[in-house]
Amino acid sequence: MSIVSLPLAKAHMNIVSNDDDELITLYLGAAETFIGNYIGKPLADLDPLPDDLKLAVLKQAAFYYEQREAVAFGIAMQIAPFGVTSIADSYRERWFGEEGATDAA
Repeated sequence: MSIVSLPLAKAHMNIVSNDDDELITLYLGAAETFIGNYIGKPLADLDPLPDDLKLAVLKQAAFYYEQREAVAFGIAMQIAPFGVTSIADSYRERWFGEEGATDAA
């Protein structure tokens, strides 16, 4: 179960039908996982979850919903909208290159 409700996500995306509920639920879970990985800890560990991180989940899920194709023409592709990463940056535990960060090589 996502930290953001399906009705809230649908309201954020201006979706009124139930046709894509399963898909949106999938994107909510994926967005929560992405942001948890980005900041270095699961969002479920943050109790209570700050509203700005809930907003980041909403924005990332909407991004996944709108950018479903593997390729796009005429636009710059990215893994997350700037609004998502700018919110999540303030919660990030470690940055690459910081002292104590693990080296994957």
